[in-house]
Amino acid sequence: MTTLKYKVITSKAQYRDYCRALEALVFSGCKDRNTKDEIALLTLLIEKWDEAHNSFDDLDPIQLLQSFMKEHDLKAKDLVFLLNISKGYVSDILNYKKGLSKEVIRKLAMHFKISQDAFNRPYKVTAHLKNASVMNTKKKLAEA
Repeated sequence: MTTLKYKVITSKAQYRDYCRALEALVFSGCKDRNTKDEIALLTLLIEKWDEAHNSFDDLDPIQLLQSFMKEHDLKAKDLVFLLNISKGYVSDILNYKKGLSKEVIRKLAMHFKISQDAFNRPYKVTAHLKNASVMNTKKKLAEA
């Protein structure tokens, strides 16, 4: 009797192993049918584990990012290099001053190996304008 190469994920360690295996397969460049089937199977198993064990819906995208940063021992400066964005933009994101761009969402999802949907959900951005003259622009335009 042959043993199965992959089984239903039952532990965090197995989950991490399967994520690494999936990443290696995806970036291997091999396009044969067996590799494609193996990628599809690993993706299915990983998604099933995520559905059962992750409560992404409880967190807004920024809280989720902060939890991943804590789990992976990342600092804001690490995100600058990971996402190839400025320190100011990282700060604005983490302080709810700016939203996540599509490119940032894609990079975060790929790095943390989760669906883009986890980061692509609405949340409140609280932009504060420092220049009062900018705030009166509409009023001046309406008077002209």
